[in-house]
Amino acid sequence: MFKSLLIANRGEIAVRIIRTARRMGIRTIAVHSAADAGAPHVRLADVAVPIGPAPARDSYLRADRIIAAARLTGAEAIHPGYGFLSERPELAALCAENGLVWVGPHARAIAAMGSKIEAKRLAVAADVPVIPGYDGDDQSPARLEAEALKVGLPVMIKASAGGGGKGMRAVFDKAPLAEALAAAKREAEAAFGDGRLLIEKLITRPRHVEVQVLGDRHGHLVHLFERDCSVQRNNQKLLEEAPAPNLSAAARAALYRHSLRLAAAIGYDSTGTMEFIVDADSEEIFFLEMNTRLQVEHTVTEAITGLDLVEWQLRVAGGEPLGFTQDEIVMTGHAIQARLTTERADEGFRPDAGRIRLWQPPADIRVDAGIATGSTVGLNYDSLIAKLIADGPDRRGAVQRLAAALDRLTVLGPATTRAFLAGVLATPAFAEGRATTRLIAETWPDGWRRADDDLALARRLAALAAWFGRSRETAASPWQALAGFRLSGPPATPFAVETDGKTDEVAVSGGPIRFTLADAAGATTLEAHRDDGVLSVLIDGQSLACPYAVDGDTVAIRARSVEATFAVRPAAEAALAAAASGGTGGGLDVLAPMPGLVAEVRVAVGDTVTAGQTVAVLESMKLFTDLKCGQDGEVARIAAEPGKTVGAGALIIAITPTGTTGS
Repeated sequence: MFKSLLIANRGEIAVRIIRTARRMGIRTIAVHSAADAGAPHVRLADVAVPIGPAPARDSYLRADRIIAAARLTGAEAIHPGYGFLSERPELAALCAENGLVWVGPHARAIAAMGSKIEAKRLAVAADVPVIPGYDGDDQSPARLEAEALKVGLPVMIKASAGGGGKGMRAVFDKAPLAEALAAAKREAEAAFGDGRLLIEKLITRPRHVEVQVLGDRHGHLVHLFERDCSVQRNNQKLLEEAPAPNLSAAARAALYRHSLRLAAAIGYDSTGTMEFIVDADSEEIFFLEMNTRLQVEHTVTEAITGLDLVEWQLRVAGGEPLGFTQDEIVMTGHAIQARLTTERADEGFRPDAGRIRLWQPPADIRVDAGIATGSTVGLNYDSLIAKLIADGPDRRGAVQRLAAALDRLTVLGPATTRAFLAGVLATPAFAEGRATTRLIAETWPDGWRRADDDLALARRLAALAAWFGRSRETAASPWQALAGFRLSGPPATPFAVETDGKTDEVAVSGGPIRFTLADAAGATTLEAHRDDGVLSVLIDGQSLACPYAVDGDTVAIRARSVEATFAVRPAAEAALAAAASGGTGGGLDVLAPMPGLVAEVRVAVGDTVTAGQTVAVLESMKLFTDLKCGQDGEVARIAAEPGKTVGAGALIIAITPTGTTGS
């Protein structure tokens, strides 16, 4: 067994690999971009090496810099984690050239399964069923469009080299087909450097079920049962569980058989995952793809088998045989994982970014996290920040434990999907174990929304938190102390509370324990005191603990189901600032809906545009968003150039509506 390991990754998976390696007595080496210099995986490793600036293409995707870091530190092996270079055969080949152990399958297997097109051909040769579609070499737009129509709508467009939902589009009608093909190609080229696409018939009620396989360098190959990953949005997994609920014994046996047959056909010798679509009605099975690496959801397999998959990756890479046979692997209980991401679920899951102001994970379940209080979530990488894994003797118990853990989790700063995930667990379809990949769209056809009452309470409590902060600053003043002797009590203190571009005035009156918080929507009377970053509130006979963090004029707070971040200032100060800035522009401008990089600007000053026309494209966390104008008009100004990073709400293009004359 090697004695030192370089982890060519970041975030929660780097932390997770380091912990297993350390338990095994292996020296760990982290690499990091400039953006991750203070990240938890850097602090946890024995050694850390900078490998470039923040963009992944200049750091984590630079195989030459990974190899240089390994040689510099005397690393004997490299673990790629998942994402980045984990399924790039060139890094595996470079390890071989430089006498380094590659913790993963041999390069031929990676190459064979790295292309969805080639993987599908191999599956057919191994007598594994596949979805009807097109995977030809002619990638011209006309040919792809013709083949999609030949397969028959609806179809799924996929990036051949891709994964994680990038470069994927479901198309149900002919009208958007050409644009969907172009967008998928653009996204695939940006994410994977390969714009090749394949087209498959879309199964309308699909379940996403996958089988974990594990092989060694001595010809042994086993499966570690299946996982259900059907709860997805935009083809990215949200919840994963093992075993798959409500699946017949015949379907399970077929999944295992297909997986082992295809893995054996390529001589697989590490951890890997065979992914399948299972028709929810007929249980017909179709091979989807193979991931030749560790999966994000490997944790639930660990929970039901008692095996540490990272440990076995390392042992297999070190030349050890598997220490067990298929019959000796026992499945016990049920496990479920929730992926926590920094996204606004109430705004179409747009990525969010910023500093983690407070991180308090539950203590009684497994939490794999790549952040801590004070960490910064940027726009250069995937939005996944943590995974919560709960297990139990049965599915109901595991789901209940996860729901309770999500309720206790506190993460303030960038918006996260915590409340949304809790909502998914409560849906009847999920609770009954009959979720398909359509669950999110069918449950919330108009999009998921935060609870309005909880958001209103959070806004009012943000003003109260600011009031407490200002009262501490002025507590030493004898004139402030005189307020308690006024017959009418202290006057109300008005605050301007802003979030999502909307400002509300909240008046705080009363104190020091009983308060009235009033805004245009009404008033709330409550009792409150603060202690160590928590507002303890008694409202309508209920006690609430509301964690919060204040940084200057910014207040991040949790109230019931809602976490939100507000800019809070005394109303007079806010009014003066607004007057000095001259106010904001009209509502016809095209603004950035999220922080990101301007990938394209498709118009010029003076161009005539129509309502719904795409005028620019924004890239954020490897995803592309078309920015469209709201009505007919003329381009008056272009405020952001391609390649420029912008914040949420930033002006991209100013539009003068048709029929409006300039001043």
